[in-house]
Amino acid sequence: MLTEKIEQALNNQVQIEAQSSQVYLAMASWAEVQGFEGVAQFMYAHSDEERMHMLKLVKFINERGGHATVPALEAPSAKFGSFKDMFQTLFDHEVMVSQAINELVHISLQEKDYATHNFLQWYVAEQIEEEALARNILDKINLIGDDKGGLYLFDNDVKQLVTLNQNTPQ
Repeated sequence: MLTEKIEQALNNQVQIEAQSSQVYLAMASWAEVQGFEGVAQFMYAHSDEERMHMLKLVKFINERGGHATVPALEAPSAKFGSFKDMFQTLFDHEVMVSQAINELVHISLQEKDYATHNFLQWYVAEQIEEEALARNILDKINLIGDDKGGLYLFDNDVKQLVTLNQNTPQ
């Protein structure tokens, strides 16, 4: 059984994951309009992944006797300036999500809710991967600079990341 504090904290994380899905969806649409098919595919896939993270939380809350709530969401930015700006926004967003997960883990320990603590370890590991991926992509974009040919190759490389992730079980 979830305490009220844990239920509220988990529902807050549902909102964060749902908002993450929206942010990635906006990035996908922007990249697609810019003609970067690989980046768009990557962002669409990440939007779906974030939604799955949200659903996993919803089901956990409900299975533990709580009531998951569907949050209202803010409209994400529709313009990102450059790919570097967009991926910096993505990285900063993932750092914020990691901080939120860490706070949730802290609350679960304070409340002595070890089942929730155990459940959240998947999210902790996932955030390590998400931050590393975003950092790696940012590093590549910094190497490319303003080289249009480099951006074209980068777009194809990112398309390969989507293909690899689709073949890897979650």
